[in-house]
Amino acid sequence: MMSMPGISAVVALTYRSAVDDPGRFTSSKKVGPWVGLTPSRNQSGERDVSGGITKAGDVNLRRALCQAATVMMHRGRATWLRAWAAQVARRRGSKRATVALARRIGVILHCMWVEDSDFPADAPVPNVV
Repeated sequence: MMSMPGISAVVALTYRSAVDDPGRFTSSKKVGPWVGLTPSRNQSGERDVSGGITKAGDVNLRRALCQAATVMMHRGRATWLRAWAAQVARRRGSKRATVALARRIGVILHCMWVEDSDFPADAPVPNVV
């Protein structure tokens, strides 16, 4: 897990202890909502309000992922993930980009854990937003 830039031993251990068993998620994409890094929605009739993050799940894990995202955006080496976060920051602002990057870090760490692989630093920037 520490092959990803911005991920220290503390963040990796916090992630492993919070998730505990990677098999409990059917998909890596389900880690983001479990941590609470998805926007809340309030729907009633024709009204549809999208709010801040839900803040569900482990507070310490969410905090660690946000700190790792902040480090990656400001001090990390140039990777496809940092380039993606810079695109989101130009489009939506730096704070939203930090939360989006924290969610994506959580998803990628789960993929790396399940597949027992290193971070693909030389991969091209994906077009998925």
